[in-house]
Amino acid sequence: MIRQDVIGEAALEIMRRAAIVIPEDYRSGIRKMVGEEENELSRFVLEAMCENWDVAEEDRRAMCADTGLPRYYVKAGNEARIEGGMVALEQTLRRATAQATRDIPLRPNRVHPLSRIDHDNNVGILAPEIEYSFEPDTDWIDITTVHKGGLFGTDYRMLFPGDGIDGIKRFFLDVMLEFGRRGLACQPAIVGIGLGGSKDTAMAIGKQAACLRVVGDRSPDPEIAALEKELIEIGNDIGMGPMGFVGKSMVVDCHIEVAYTHTGGMPMSVHSFCLSSRRAVARVGADGGIAYRTDPRWFTPYHRRSGVDWEAGAPALGAAVAL
Repeated sequence: MIRQDVIGEAALEIMRRAAIVIPEDYRSGIRKMVGEEENELSRFVLEAMCENWDVAEEDRRAMCADTGLPRYYVKAGNEARIEGGMVALEQTLRRATAQATRDIPLRPNRVHPLSRIDHDNNVGILAPEIEYSFEPDTDWIDITTVHKGGLFGTDYRMLFPGDGIDGIKRFFLDVMLEFGRRGLACQPAIVGIGLGGSKDTAMAIGKQAACLRVVGDRSPDPEIAALEKELIEIGNDIGMGPMGFVGKSMVVDCHIEVAYTHTGGMPMSVHSFCLSSRRAVARVGADGGIAYRTDPRWFTPYHRRSGVDWEAGAPALGAAVAL
């Protein structure tokens, strides 16, 4: 039985880690950019980012004044037993969010859209967001928190099958130019793309692609993996660098996730994560143990399953499955 006090301890700690400690995969991606950036001003910005992260860790303070909109992704093992059930789990996560806002501290960004009422704790109607996924043959739960800015850095377009790969590249390029030209995202960043599904699914998997995969991770589908690499090159070849300055450091990595969609359409969303890639994960075991990491491991073969039934090692992604 996984106790709620252990879940609360884990949730508060990952809130603290996400706000203060930048994951090593993202740091490595930025350090690589420092070595490749030719523009002096853009290289200075990248170096300043690295210094700011070091200072934040030394002082144990949030590395950005805008701590974004904290949210959770919960992956629950099929055999996991949770004290009080899922309702108690959500209450614990909401309480941990309020405590983290006060103790870390995080900026209380959540307000009612009309009255602008602010509870000063990042908790309210449908806040924080909690998304779920499940995993067979396991008895643990993984809790991932992501602190992503909530104003800009996202776009959507309904493409059509005839647009093809060229249409995907064209929309990606349009979005990257607008993000940089109008200051709608904090570059450089991990960029996530959602292809397919319904509109809401495309938006959801695009944000997950940006926030829940690490730098250097490639899709297991060779065609998608090749497109990810090509979009990285396109994003870094438009003449913009960090924070919109001239340069070639805009996209640290690009991740694409897909969902089966309507025959007549190809919805596409683009999401730019923050230049501080703020995520942290805790695995809470049935024995009460907690293990912390920074790789969410959200997109498992089971998560990407394509057929009706599931067996370990079964085809995933776009593979055809006989019924």
